[in-house]
Parts: sequence; structure tokens; C-alpha cells
Amino acid sequence: MVRPDLVLRSRRVMTPDGPRAASVSVADGRIVAVGPYDTPDPDGARVEDLGDDVLLPGLVDTHVHVNDPGRTAWEGFGSATRAAAAGGVTTLVDMPLNSVPPTTTVPALEVKRAVARRSAHVDIGFWGGAVPGNAPDLRPLHDAGVLGFKAFLLPSGVDEFPPLAPDQLRTALREIAGFGGLLIVHAEDARLIDGAPPPTGPRYTDFLASRPRAAENEAIAGLIALAHELDARVHVLHLSSADALPLIADARRKGVRITVETCPHFLTLTAEEVPDGATEFKCCPPIREAANQDALWAGLAAGEIDCVVSDHSPCTADLKVDDFGRAWGGISSLQLGLPAVWTAARRRGHTLHDVARWMSTGPAALVGLDRKGAIEVGRDADFAVLAPDETFTVDPAALHHRNQVTAYAGRTLYGVVRSTWLRGRKIADHGAITDHGAIADRGATSEPTGRLLERQPRT
Repeated sequence: MVRPDLVLRSRRVMTPDGPRAASVSVADGRIVAVGPYDTPDPDGARVEDLGDDVLLPGLVDTHVHVNDPGRTAWEGFGSATRAAAAGGVTTLVDMPLNSVPPTTTVPALEVKRAVARRSAHVDIGFWGGAVPGNAPDLRPLHDAGVLGFKAFLLPSGVDEFPPLAPDQLRTALREIAGFGGLLIVHAEDARLIDGAPPPTGPRYTDFLASRPRAAENEAIAGLIALAHELDARVHVLHLSSADALPLIADARRKGVRITVETCPHFLTLTAEEVPDGATEFKCCPPIREAANQDALWAGLAAGEIDCVVSDHSPCTADLKVDDFGRAWGGISSLQLGLPAVWTAARRRGHTLHDVARWMSTGPAALVGLDRKGAIEVGRDADFAVLAPDETFTVDPAALHHRNQVTAYAGRTLYGVVRSTWLRGRKIADHGAITDHGAIADRGATSEPTGRLLERQPRT
């Protein structure tokens, strides 16, 4: 065995088989052994005993709107990846829209990579975009290493990333299926949304009525039918309507290659608790009622939902006006996803092993990052160290997000992230970003530690 240069020891290491007391040995950024807790210390290795703190695989967040370049006042690779590191996220995948240019061509991808390379504190992959007229760009983007393609079925909120009409969706999905790619879809039916009451004013109940569950259900049913016809691989983004879970389960039984994600805000926040005018809670599809949330948790427990990712979609504070029709829709939660989900999961009888599967193993598998997502030999030495029984109260000013607007403000959450490790290097320590092991000042420009990831061939 290669001589380790780092050993992390904990009485609760979250392995794929469950928690165990173990020593995790690392060499050159990879896990080389997961042995007994009392394994003798290797000569020359740095050894840290974490005691009762839990050693989790670093989180993999495959749904992050970094908005860089072009809308860096909303977020940016520096601020987003600092927030990710502070929250135990070691890998994120950047969405192709809200940046200018959007990631719909190879030259646009290269612009995005050049910006990210200078300031990424965690590893980053990229989604490409499927928009009207760019079907010829899809294979070149795939060959350039994007992890898949995002499409909207209704307006995205930004003019430079328009939705696909039904015939355009068919064209794009046929092209993507031809080279074995993945299409990820914001699945709400434009016709049903257009026919719903328009969202105006400060009342959350009016906004909720403007985005009915039926719009999600109808769009997902159509996506299933098209994926079955074209033998294509598809993924449903940010599922909020639990009514669609039986459709998805039935499609899988029939051999349709479909996966689905949900988000921390759908699992932890409910429509009943959203105050009027509190547009920090606005997202599309929307946060729904408590009974629907219970059904989403049941779907997670049953394995019907594959992963939990943030859909971190920030904006400047001035865009969160107190009118739900005019406010930007998006929840900022990149730094808070792990404690938010763990707080709700423990109350419902779930374990940190479940959370690791939903927030690390599942997302890594979705995008084929075989070196991420688990604490086992051969994987990258990406870790989050969590004190699961400690609590903290969310102070937006203490977050690394560029704009301190979050629906979690003032909430007391379980799970304090003690430290985060990327390929065997500590990149965050008690919420502070580290630079060569030293704590950097908040907001300071420290040396980027992240790598840019590309799609790995499936075997």
C-alpha cells in the first residue's frame, strides 16, 4: 500500500455500509485504506482524531446557479465555492443559465471554465444547456465534457435561456439520446401555468395557486412518454409535487430511464409557514403544503427520489421585492443544505447514513463522478466533519453567499460543520476558509483549491 500522508480517525465514519469506528488513510488526495479505529499511526503522516464527530463523504451538489460571469452581483465562483466549502460541499455542478453567456456552446463553456479556474475552492462540473436552435451544439458540448444538458419547458426567468417547445424538446432529446447523454428538465407545463391565476401581490397563497401541482405532473408525464419513445435518459429537477412520484415509479418499472431530485426547501419548509410578503421563500416550482412534504419524505424513504440538491438560486436583495409576482424566484441555501436536511431527517427517524446517500452518493452517481460520493478505497479524499447534535441559529450575515438573503434566517438547525476536506486538504475550518492550512479572512482571496471536472465515460 502507498504510504499515507494523512489519517482521519473517528468513532463514526459514514461508510457505504453504514457508520463504523475507523481510521481513513489518505495518500496523494485519494483514500487508500479504511481500517480499524486503532490502526497504528503511519510514520510521517498527519493524524487527526475527530472523536465523536461524524466523518461524512463530502457533499456533491449537482444543482447550483453560480451566475458567473455576467451576473456576479448575484453570486460568483469565489463566493459560491466558499459557501459550499463552509457547508461541507466538496463538489458542485454549475447550471448553464443566469450567467452571461449561458453555457449553450463550447466557446461559452470555455469562458465559464476560465472564470471558475481562477477562484474555485471546491471541485466544479458544468451542465450544458438545451435551448431553441442549439441542437448542433449539443454533441460538441458533450465531447467537451459537460455532465448533461438542462432544458426548460416554460420561461426560465432570463431572456438568454429560452424554453423548448414540444417539437424542440423532441429534437434535443433525440440528439442527446444518440450519444448517450443526459437531459435534465425543469418540468412544469407552460399551458397549465398560463391558465392558472396570475401571481400578483404579497399573499403566498396566491403565488402557490399560480404554480399548481398539475403543471408538474403533466410535464413529467409528457417527459416520461418521450423518454420511453426515444429510449433516452432523463432527470426531473427540483420535484415539489409528490403527486408525480407514482408516475415516475411506474415508468421505472416499465424500463424508462428516469431519475428525480428534490431540494432541502421542499423537505424543510411548508407553505403554511410562509409569511405574506416574504419573497425569500419564493421558488419555482413552489414550496407546497405540509401534507405534500410528508409524501416527499415517504418517497425518499422508499428510494423513489434519487438525490437531494440545493437548487441554490440567489439574487441581489433588491430583486426580492414583497410582491410574489415580481420578485426573483430562488432559494439561497448552498451553505445550509446539510444542517437543514439533517434537522428534518433526524426528527423523522432517518440517519446520517441516509443523508449521505441522498446528498453525496446519489448526486455523484447521477452525473457519473465515480471518484466522489463515498468513503471507500479509490475515491477522492473528500470529507465533511459534522457535529450532528450541536445546533446553531442561522445568521445571514455569517454566510459566505454573496447576498445574505435566505429563507432559513433565524432558524435553529442541528449539525455544525466542523471542517471540510478536498482531496485530503482541509479547505474549511469551523466555517472559515483555509489557505495552506491557515484561516483566511472572510471575503479574502485565498488560493483556489478546486479542480474543473469533466464527464467520465460510463462503463
